[in-house]
Amino acid sequence: MRGWLPLTLGLLAVVIGAVWTVQGLGYVSGSVMTDEKIWAVIGPLVTAVGLVVIWLGLRSRRR
Repeated sequence: MRGWLPLTLGLLAVVIGAVWTVQGLGYVSGSVMTDEKIWAVIGPLVTAVGLVVIWLGLRSRRR
């Protein structure tokens, strides 16, 4: 998985995790996920996984 794929997937996970977090906290309305605290927990976890994937993708590009 070299090249742009891990960076793209990592960035996508960071964005999705951030959206889930703000929806879970109730800042974004209009979804069944709004104000559900479980998404305020899952969101940061997905964001952290995305950051790790980005970091690993950047490490593999340097070699």
